[in-house]
Amino acid sequence: MQLLEVPPKSGYLWLRQGIWLFRKNPLAIMSLLFAYMFGTLVISFVPIVGGPILLVLVPGLSVGFMAACRDIIKNKQVLPQVLLDGFRGHGKDIARRLLVLGGYYMAATIAAYLISSLFNGSELINNLLFDGNVNRDEIMNGTAGLVAAIAFAIAYIPVAMLFWFAPVLVAWHDITPVKAIFFSWTACTRNFRAFVVYALCVLLLAAASSMILTIIMAVLGVFQYAILLVSPLSLLFAAIVYCSFYASYRGCFGVQEIGALDPNVSPPEA
Repeated sequence: MQLLEVPPKSGYLWLRQGIWLFRKNPLAIMSLLFAYMFGTLVISFVPIVGGPILLVLVPGLSVGFMAACRDIIKNKQVLPQVLLDGFRGHGKDIARRLLVLGGYYMAATIAAYLISSLFNGSELINNLLFDGNVNRDEIMNGTAGLVAAIAFAIAYIPVAMLFWFAPVLVAWHDITPVKAIFFSWTACTRNFRAFVVYALCVLLLAAASSMILTIIMAVLGVFQYAILLVSPLSLLFAAIVYCSFYASYRGCFGVQEIGALDPNVSPPEA
């Protein structure tokens, strides 16, 4: 493992490579995403502790998505059970470390929720942690709810930087949770410009996709049914973003594995 400093344009390449990776095996990625959504839905039904349990499991489950991307590149068969690769594919010690990392992630995420709750009383954190969901209309109605949502998005940025690479570093590189968090933060700060470009490209793709959908539905005269396509479009977009996570890992840590990430887009170089 070698931590690299990549040029800003790498952020664009990560997203483009994520699109290529999704197109290579869309059925596998979508099946994995549906399995993840179903599992989280079941856990969310558990009263009070459902939300915290989900937060603890998130880092370990993210390793499963990374493993799926790695297997797709190697032209291996990808089944939904790969989602549990982090907990069952590397031994009990790694599984315990991922749960410890999940505990850190839960604490950091709750801290971000607490910051946002300062702008909206305790309603936001109660809904997210204990009810397991948030009514978007309730959150977005009123200035307080909107400010709280923006505050959480800003507060979550350092959390994302701390845990962006940490799960895969724990699972695949046998690094302790604390060191993995440190290396993840270092990788993100060292390549901050690339991540800014990546975030802008993701936002631009999301906006462009929504605009194109709206225009098409309006031209066809069925604009009132556009809402029916929002969820499928969001799932497709989420799948592509998950794939781009793996591209950023390979780019920032100089990972050399069998199989090119994209025959037309070379992995970022230092």
